[in-house]
Amino acid sequence: MKNEAYLERLRGLSTRLVALQKPIRILDAIKWPADIEERFLAHAGRQLPDISADFYQRQPLAFDPDSIYQSLKDLKAEVRKQLGRGDSLGKILYATVDQYQIVIELLRHRGTDQFGHFSKLLYGSAQDKIRGDRKTLRQMGERLCHIFSLPAAEYLHRPYPHHISAEQAVNVLHHRMNNYFGVNEVRVELSDNIVSDASAGGDCIKINRRAQFSELDLQVLEVHEGWVHVGTTLNGRLQPWATWLSVGSPRITAIQEGMAVLMETLTFSSFPQRARRISDRVVAVDLAEQGADFCEVYRYFLERGVSEHDSYRVTQRVFRGGTLTGGSVFTKDISYVKGFVENVNFIRSAIQSGVPEIIPMLFVGKVTLDDLPLLYERYLEGVIAAPKYLPPMFRDLNGLYVWFGFSSSMSVMNIGRVQQHFSKLFKNMPASTPLYPGTNDAEAN
Repeated sequence: MKNEAYLERLRGLSTRLVALQKPIRILDAIKWPADIEERFLAHAGRQLPDISADFYQRQPLAFDPDSIYQSLKDLKAEVRKQLGRGDSLGKILYATVDQYQIVIELLRHRGTDQFGHFSKLLYGSAQDKIRGDRKTLRQMGERLCHIFSLPAAEYLHRPYPHHISAEQAVNVLHHRMNNYFGVNEVRVELSDNIVSDASAGGDCIKINRRAQFSELDLQVLEVHEGWVHVGTTLNGRLQPWATWLSVGSPRITAIQEGMAVLMETLTFSSFPQRARRISDRVVAVDLAEQGADFCEVYRYFLERGVSEHDSYRVTQRVFRGGTLTGGSVFTKDISYVKGFVENVNFIRSAIQSGVPEIIPMLFVGKVTLDDLPLLYERYLEGVIAAPKYLPPMFRDLNGLYVWFGFSSSMSVMNIGRVQQHFSKLFKNMPASTPLYPGTNDAEAN
């Protein structure tokens, strides 16, 4: 274990970063009023929303960018001075501080052509290649959009009514969080200040007071916002020295969002329509990066059968903070697909390489894949604490090992030939309505 003086320096520097980043909230700084959607749809989606650089200038940041930027610069110098240029944990802390400096530049340039430049520095581009592969994220997004738009996706769709009020959702999720984290470790509360249906921050899940939910929605929120986003925050807060692992700089976004989507999949909480919305986001980012304006991206999805509301929502997510004429946009939404693919590849590779013990470190805090070998090494030395809150399949890796073992083995098959074989078998099947256990024929129809 490192000497006590070093550990105290590490904790002191880490605590300074946690305090400095607290008022920096990217999504709050670029959010749009809810009534923008109503006005946009009233013009049949053919008039750009009234959002410009002036709009953002009238929305002051919750912090003094010059002061915080200088404090972060000073902190970087102190990390190098106190921990040394070669210190491995110091390098991760340094990179995290550096990210927040870029975030400040991003927010300084809201509504301008430079916004997109800083967004790509933080989150990447839809034209980036998947780690270890030649395919771009846009290509992967297109492939997923195709899969989740097949007739089978709609055929399997079982209506889940949005009959659960926001108040009821709070009660249900509060009960489920108590079961997972312990009584009153996590708060679930109503909010009037979020645009999305729900969001997680720190030890709290906020529910939009105006939203209505289905049972599937609550299953997704439980594992996505609760198990992953809140869970990794709390695990980071429990770190004795590296407390910065509780804060989510953009460098960890892909792994966080990708793990949240993977968790939806592993718990069978997701459904094709939601998976389609996630894959649509990559396509939307690429269209906007290539110069399509807000109306053009909106109509692209509308013409492909996406509802007006969902077409607006996926488009709005990409253009917030940037320019509505395209080119300079918010690229964060590539993170869901990028992170999902990279997490799956990481887990499969850890199993095949004979080091499955590293997999639970995905939940040790807010991390990147490149951080994990080092963090695992420091865990063995006693510097990094093991994650307390782990989903069951990551606590006992046997089932996960088998799942990804079979998955890896099946990847050697020629799926095209397999599909041809079974397509002949299915060719003469009569059309029918899906049979759902527990329903009578009338309900199924």
